[in-house]
Amino acid sequence: MTTTPKPSASETDGAGKRTPVKAALASFMGSAVEYYDFFIFGSAAALIFPHIFFPDAGTNAAVMSLATFGFAYIARPIGAVILGHFGDRIGRQKVLMFTLVLMGAATFAIGCLPTFDQVGWLAPILLVVARLMQGLSAAGEQAGASSMSLEHAPDNRRSFFTSWTLTGTQGGQILAAMIFIPVVAMPDEFKFSIGWRIPFWLSAVVVVVTFFIRRSLHETPEFEKAKKNNEIAKLPLAVLLRVHWRDVLRVVLCAFIAAVSTVYGTLAISYGKTIGNMDESITLWLVVAGNIGALISQPLFGMLADKIGRKPVFIYGALASAVVMPFYLRSMETSNTLLQFGLSLLVFSCAYAAANAVWPSFYAEMFSSQVRFSGLAIGTQLGFLMAGFAPSIVAALGGLEPGGWVQISLFTAVIAVISAGSAMTARETYRVPTSQLGHTVEKVA
Repeated sequence: MTTTPKPSASETDGAGKRTPVKAALASFMGSAVEYYDFFIFGSAAALIFPHIFFPDAGTNAAVMSLATFGFAYIARPIGAVILGHFGDRIGRQKVLMFTLVLMGAATFAIGCLPTFDQVGWLAPILLVVARLMQGLSAAGEQAGASSMSLEHAPDNRRSFFTSWTLTGTQGGQILAAMIFIPVVAMPDEFKFSIGWRIPFWLSAVVVVVTFFIRRSLHETPEFEKAKKNNEIAKLPLAVLLRVHWRDVLRVVLCAFIAAVSTVYGTLAISYGKTIGNMDESITLWLVVAGNIGALISQPLFGMLADKIGRKPVFIYGALASAVVMPFYLRSMETSNTLLQFGLSLLVFSCAYAAANAVWPSFYAEMFSSQVRFSGLAIGTQLGFLMAGFAPSIVAALGGLEPGGWVQISLFTAVIAVISAGSAMTARETYRVPTSQLGHTVEKVA
């Protein structure tokens, strides 16, 4: 397993001091909690919710269930504007505490919801409301954690330290899959009544642990400096759209690459079960294997980006994902389990992980500290709309029918090319000091 490096003597606690290891740990744990909750929902949407929230939908049950997964991505741009504003106005740490509590409360509430058989169509309505709350929370989590890690990191190791934010999402997805594996093995009567609720309730335990870790983290030196120099924007969104609108658009298009993750972690599960007649637990183990590999590879890709730049690593990850996805999907129509696991590792750990590890630093470095939280949050959340609805869009286009691997692969290729093309237009910033990132800040009267 990879471990965060030991802090140097200069990395001491205290306001105004850089504490990169502590910031990376807090980001890792917070992202793990947020995306445990997020991916628990994705697994349930693929395997459980069609039966208990949409039993009267017939053949459309799977598509409707996957659509609830996408509803969070509608809330995320709204949450990005709100949380980005406060993240740039009052600080990264306070907003990150709020997102953690909101996600935990929404996830626990999902585990308490009545089913369709109990209250009819009110059940999926309540499910969507809770999912929207998850989306509002997630909108600020990665942007805040990435900003926090980057602004605490040494100038020459920003990509490595910020990569732990996304490595935390892999930890969360591993935990979510590991907990869901015994759930899907339960007898149907218990699984569809109480069993599916347990993973949602367990999130409360992890939230409490992470709350205490994150509570002790100090605000970043960059934000404290901006506050001291009266460079906190009264309306960060206005500054962002006036000075950085091209960078926001660039991030939106680059962020399309996140659709690879939802195709891999949600749609492919449904494809393997529906078309490949795979055992549900095997499909979940494939996700676990890919994410375990990413725990190792992502910090390495982060280190590589600190040596050769963000752009080449990101572009490689995007294009490689498109190349290997068809082989992974085709393997799910075979009975060759070894091949399936090997290609799962190739898709996620060796291809997608490169882009996933690098984007926190790559995107964040496009913006000054004055609007970094807002720029990162709004740009990514608009781009993540593609990721959120990718499973239901491709499913509606026949992605869960025989031969559907073609539609899924073409979709992956298109979003990968768009992401890589947008990345090519970006500035390379790996040698730029943190204090000089973005455009010159504007003094606030």
